[in-house]
Amino acid sequence: MLLLLNGPPGVGKSTVAARYVDDHPLALNLDIDVLRAQLGRWQEDAARAGVLARALALSAARTHLLAGHDVVVPQFVARAEFIDQLAALAREVGVDFVEVVLLDTKENSLRRFQARDDTSKAADPQELSTMYDRLAALIATRPWTRPVPVAEGEVEETYTRLLASLT
Repeated sequence: MLLLLNGPPGVGKSTVAARYVDDHPLALNLDIDVLRAQLGRWQEDAARAGVLARALALSAARTHLLAGHDVVVPQFVARAEFIDQLAALAREVGVDFVEVVLLDTKENSLRRFQARDDTSKAADPQELSTMYDRLAALIATRPWTRPVPVAEGEVEETYTRLLASLT
């Protein structure tokens, strides 16, 4: 299975992805933000680095899926292009593609992101609000997307809801 864990920044995508791979032997947590950070001086051309990281992720996912293992992609995606590339890859290699979005209220999502202990504290609240709205608009066009509600501090409950959404 190729599983996209979409959702607004700070909603817990990385945490839930880590929980999934802990429970599924040899599943791959394919965090594109981590891949991008491995590219030298990526900040100088963040847009191009993002494109390269997504291309690398598709290649890595193909290899891992062909080896018979699940791949989880925890990534905020507000444009359909990359999601469609993931879906095409899943069809190409003959595995299920599941598109999940982890959701909290806009207010909670903004607060959670700003409270993180990393450089995200410098993020512009208006930009975060716009990102949330873009994601909501995308989800409205994708009725097959499986929403999973999240609540702060409820990792196990969220993980249980994720598993239920996969059946």
